[in-house]
Amino acid sequence: MTKQTETTIHDIAKRLNISASTVSRGLNDNPLISKSTRLLIQLTAQEMGYRPNIMAANLRTRKTNTIGIILPLINRHFFSSVISGIEDVAYNCGFAVTISQSNDQYEKEAKIAQTLFSNRVDGLIVSIGMQTKRFDHFRLFTEREVPMVFFDRVVDEIEAHKIVADDYLGGYKATEHLIEQGGLWVAHIGGPLNLKIYRDRLAGYKDAMQIAGLPVDESLIVHNSLTRTDGTQAIKKLLKNPQRPHAIFCANDTTALSVILHLREMRIKVPDEIMVVGFSNEPFSEVVTPSISTIRQPGFEMGRKAADLLIRQIRQKGKPSRYQTIVMPTELIIRESSTRRLPE
Repeated sequence: MTKQTETTIHDIAKRLNISASTVSRGLNDNPLISKSTRLLIQLTAQEMGYRPNIMAANLRTRKTNTIGIILPLINRHFFSSVISGIEDVAYNCGFAVTISQSNDQYEKEAKIAQTLFSNRVDGLIVSIGMQTKRFDHFRLFTEREVPMVFFDRVVDEIEAHKIVADDYLGGYKATEHLIEQGGLWVAHIGGPLNLKIYRDRLAGYKDAMQIAGLPVDESLIVHNSLTRTDGTQAIKKLLKNPQRPHAIFCANDTTALSVILHLREMRIKVPDEIMVVGFSNEPFSEVVTPSISTIRQPGFEMGRKAADLLIRQIRQKGKPSRYQTIVMPTELIIRESSTRRLPE
């Protein structure tokens, strides 16, 4: 069987008995060509199965109309919401998106960044992994003035636009709520402190305790990678503490869920004996028993804002006069895991 060759603009020109340059202009909707001729060219190209050579066009314009996205975990509701927000803006502006997950691994994140850079993405949107403590792989982009926007887990050491949730206020509101529900000894299971979001959530927790006149007991503060296994290990450690906590503020919902499951195994009632609040408002937090009180982050809105800032920078070319850090509001959602019946 003879392999069919790709249709070229010369094949279309021969079919229509016009020049290849006229076909090229017609395919690009050039107003120098009459509307009827443009339509004829485009319909003929479609009929003949013509596919434009995007790679060649990209080499000429030095643009790919592609945005790279690097994030830790695609399967987390917050990150998938951010992706939806980015795509909502990007596709309406004529950009495709390439999505990669680092699985919170520094080496994988660095390799992905290098690949996206080599593939000449027009811009990059990033939330760094838990293991990331060096940032040379992002300096590739800044040195060549390829626009970047960081979101959620941001890098202070690199000049770029940043979109973050109000993690400090989220941590404060979660802890304040637990105190109002009668928690005098409130524990905190937080993430690694190389990431600013977890330092901010910890700061909100500590300030809420101090403003309420309650002690901040370092033995009730645990930091880990916030996986299901880590959450189980953390609650086991907290239960061995001489002062058992009345309540626990967890820095994500995955940890909150693992804490609640272990407490159930130990026949410790939530919220009657220990109250729990998570962070991120994962879909499962509403449907488990007890339903999990949590802090909502505006993921979709953060994604839209990140894409908007990046595309503006791509189109304007060159560095902006100043880089913005946009802090978006969080919301406390109160459910069963933290609601006690207080004495009147």
